[in-house]
Amino acid sequence: MQYRELGRTGLKVSDIGYGAWGIGGAGGGWVGAQDDESLRALERFIELGGTFIDTARGYGRSEELVGRVVREHRGEGPIVATKVPPRNGEWPARAAVPVEQTFPGEHIRASLETSLKASGLDAFDVVQFHVWSDEWVGHGDWLETVQALKQEGKLRFFGISINDYEPENALALIRSGAVDTVQVIYNVFHQQPEEQLLAACQERGVGVIVRVALDEGGLTGRITKDTTFEEGDFRRTFFQGDRPAQVEQHVQALADDLGIGVDDVPDVALRYVLSHPAVSTVIAGMRTVRNVERNAATSDRDALPQQMVDKLKAHRWERNWYRG
Repeated sequence: MQYRELGRTGLKVSDIGYGAWGIGGAGGGWVGAQDDESLRALERFIELGGTFIDTARGYGRSEELVGRVVREHRGEGPIVATKVPPRNGEWPARAAVPVEQTFPGEHIRASLETSLKASGLDAFDVVQFHVWSDEWVGHGDWLETVQALKQEGKLRFFGISINDYEPENALALIRSGAVDTVQVIYNVFHQQPEEQLLAACQERGVGVIVRVALDEGGLTGRITKDTTFEEGDFRRTFFQGDRPAQVEQHVQALADDLGIGVDDVPDVALRYVLSHPAVSTVIAGMRTVRNVERNAATSDRDALPQQMVDKLKAHRWERNWYRG
């Protein structure tokens, strides 16, 4: 496993992180996770040198499972990040909704206390707001609350999870100096963060945590026109209608252009994201030991050749299927 600086925090994190949404159960939007296998996958991730785990209050039982494993490794890491959900329960944050409705101080504190209790941890390394709007900079008592919780030793660093496919909706916060990390969707299809966000993070020393690097499974090469998902799995909506067929077509075109097999696409897709120097870590969903081992192997490989990076630029395919 290889390691990178998490912005100016001084923390070193594995460049492949563990995305713990999928292990939370139906409450987290994914169906099919088994606790025993999830715990084995987390243990294997740490065994292979993984040091960054990302969870959230809204991911069902995820915090509980993560805490169960991390408590067995006290004093040796790993670094754990969680998220505070918006009080009004709205994802993504809507424009013109005041921060007093989403992240008032008492809500931030109560959510973090609940997360600490669920996980059994004394503190989190990074606590992130699960949605964000740049209209909130300079308003509300969220910043004072975050600073107080830092002083109390309940969190070390503060971050945000940027609204889906809105990478520019964090530039004001980044430039304010108030945030230590940002989490953003960035992948071969969605290259918009390269336009402004990543450079701003580099300039200000803000750590970049990339999510959805495999396009919710689209860039795994395993989504075909015949793919279906169980009731209750958010991907049933995300990949509705003819979307699986569209994904299959785009992935096959990508593989053909690079002269690789479809099975090699996920490795290349992860390495594409890691090719950008602003990226600190890529959190991949890994519900099985097999997935952990496969993604850890990606970390061990050499950087993607620039010629291949350049070819992948042509496969940009911007769309936001979260919004219907």
